Amino acid sequence: MSAGPAGADQLAVPQGTGKGPMGKVRVAILGCGGMAGAHARRLKANPDVEIVALSDVGLDRLEAYVEKHLSDYEPKPALYVDIAEMYAEAKPDAVVIVTPHTLHYEHGVQALEAGCHVLMEKPMVTNSDHAHLLAAKVAETGKVFTIGYNTPCTPEFRYLRDIVRRKELGKLETVTGWLTQNWKRATQGTWRQEPSLSGGGQMYDSGAHLLNSLVWTVEQPIAEVLAFVDNQGTSVDINGTVNIRFQDGTLASITIVGNCPSDGAGMYLSFEEGRVEIDGWGGNWIRVFKRGEGQIKYPLIPGKSQTPDDNFIDAILGRAEAQTSPRNGIQQSELMDAIYESARTGQIARPKQRG
Repeated sequence: MSAGPAGADQLAVPQGTGKGPMGKVRVAILGCGGMAGAHARRLKANPDVEIVALSDVGLDRLEAYVEKHLSDYEPKPALYVDIAEMYAEAKPDAVVIVTPHTLHYEHGVQALEAGCHVLMEKPMVTNSDHAHLLAAKVAETGKVFTIGYNTPCTPEFRYLRDIVRRKELGKLETVTGWLTQNWKRATQGTWRQEPSLSGGGQMYDSGAHLLNSLVWTVEQPIAEVLAFVDNQGTSVDINGTVNIRFQDGTLASITIVGNCPSDGAGMYLSFEEGRVEIDGWGGNWIRVFKRGEGQIKYPLIPGKSQTPDDNFIDAILGRAEAQTSPRNGIQQSELMDAIYESARTGQIARPKQRG
C-alpha cells in the first residue's frame, strides 16, 4: 500500500480540462467517515477519475477505509494525516471534502488555494459570513465548486424548476415540505450531535437536502422566517418546523423530523393552475396536476439523473453545467442563520441583507 507521511453566484469556469497526465481527473478525498464511503463507490466507478489520495486524522482510520471501500482499487491512493502535505505531494486536480460541517470553510479555502476544484458535502458552511467569503474565493480562483445535494442532479427537479421559472402552472404560491428520519438514534455519540463540529442538528444535516430543494427551486430571496425546534434532551435540534415568506410572496412551511423510525420526504407545491408533488430528498418521483386535466401521468422529463460526484467531474471536464454552486451554499446558510435566530428568540427573523 502506498502511503504518504503519517505525521459568486455563477458557475466557475474550469481552468483547462482538469485532467492529469494519464487523462483522468486526479481526485483526493478529505475526511474518511461514513458518507465518504459513498463517494469512494461513485468515484471508483467513474472511468474519468483516479483516486490519488486520502486524508483523515489517523493512519489507522485511513487504512480501515481503504480496506472497506477501496480494497479492489489499483493503484492504491496515498494516505495522509497532514492535509497540506497531501496537496503538496499528491497534487490532486480536485478534492471531495467530507469533514464535519464546521470545518468546511477552512478546508474549502485550503483546497482552493491548493489549486483544486471542490465537491463539498452539504452543508457548504455553517454561517452566512463564511458562505459569502468562500463564494468570493471560488470566484477569485475560477475553480469548479459544487455541493453534495441530491435533488439538483435529477431531471425531476430540473423539470420542476422550469415549471416555476416559466410559470407553466401560473405563479408558485405555497410549498409544503416534510422529512422524517431515525436521525436521533443513528447519530447518538457522534460528532453530528456535537454543535462545535456539526453547527446544528437534523435541520443542518439530513434536513439540508429538503431545505436546499426548497431554495434551489423557488430561486427567490428569503424575507422572513419563523421557526421552532425541539432538541429532545440533546445538544442539537432533533425536530423542527419552519415558516418562510420569500420576497416574491411565495409561502413555505417545512417540517424536519429526526426522531421517526420511518425515513421519507416530500414536497407539495401549489400554483395558480395546478400542483406538483415531488420527493424532496432524492428527487426519485414526481406527480404533476394541471387545472382542467387532472394528473399528467407521464410528463416528458428530459435528461438523466446523476450523482453529485459525476456531475462534479463532468463540470470539471467542461461537458456539463454544475447543478450546484456557492450560491446554493449562501442561500442555505442565510436560511439556517435565520432559522436558529428565530428558534432562539421566538421572533420572526430576517436574513442579513448584503449589497
